[in-house]
Amino acid sequence: MHNAKTTAEVAAGIRKRVFVHAMRNNGGYLSQACSAAEQLAFLYNEALTLGAPTLPPVPPPFGGVPAADNPDYVTGAGYNGPAAPDYDRLFIAPAHYALVAYATLVEVGRMDDAGLEMFNLDGSSVEMIGAEHSPGMEVHNGTLGIGLSTAAGLAWGRKRRSEAGQVCVFMSDGEVQEGQTWEAVQAAAHHRIDNLWALMDVNDQQCDGAMDSVMEVRDIAAKFRDFGAVCVEVDAHDLDALREARATPHPGAPLIILARSSPTQGMSFLQRRFPRLHYVRFKSDDERAEMNASIAAELGIDPVDLTSEAH
Repeated sequence: MHNAKTTAEVAAGIRKRVFVHAMRNNGGYLSQACSAAEQLAFLYNEALTLGAPTLPPVPPPFGGVPAADNPDYVTGAGYNGPAAPDYDRLFIAPAHYALVAYATLVEVGRMDDAGLEMFNLDGSSVEMIGAEHSPGMEVHNGTLGIGLSTAAGLAWGRKRRSEAGQVCVFMSDGEVQEGQTWEAVQAAAHHRIDNLWALMDVNDQQCDGAMDSVMEVRDIAAKFRDFGAVCVEVDAHDLDALREARATPHPGAPLIILARSSPTQGMSFLQRRFPRLHYVRFKSDDERAEMNASIAAELGIDPVDLTSEAH
């Protein structure tokens, strides 16, 4: 599927969309847009081989859970294209990045603008915390640490079937605090699952504040290598560095790219909120107006019209 925008343009568009949405809805996942915009733009705009979406541009309402009497149930993976042997598969492990993932789908033409307006509304499939029926999602990753295991299992199966498509998982660094992540890496290395790669947003933040204040994780690159992965560290906001990292040979082993990012990239006003950046709500109308003016100027757009809010 061809997209005329450059990856840098997609990344800038992601931040703008998430910012506008947050301004209109009294808060949002701003820091995740700051840290991950280049990464998700890179994945969708150039790194992955994906077919055209198989689901409608405007997401349908929540259609219920899988059941014998619900034969029309589908996951949100159709926005990433068909699960054909030659196409890559993507798992978005941190479900709290959903707003940023939806903005990415809009930016690359896989979902309509109207889909983003359905975010977190009753009856909508465009969930605040991405679920398996949400656009771009295929499995529920609400418990961090599950995504890499899911991807490794699928990659193992695809390798046994000699399918050309790769399997990628987008992760967050909080997942290295989960034991299942290390089991997945170790198993992938043992089974030589080298059609698997992961891009991890390392922004040193989680819902309760700075990573090290919750649990120190120390040298995660050394840990990944000790567990059998090929691991490279890059500046998450340097697209050429991401491209070079993706090209790293990793025969017989999974590739883990640690993309070290800033949770205030492009929205420096958020530094005032450090280290509590997980979900930003406005403390007052004055702060909201000040943030609106400051971040809009930094993003190069007009301040958001706050006279008519979405909901």
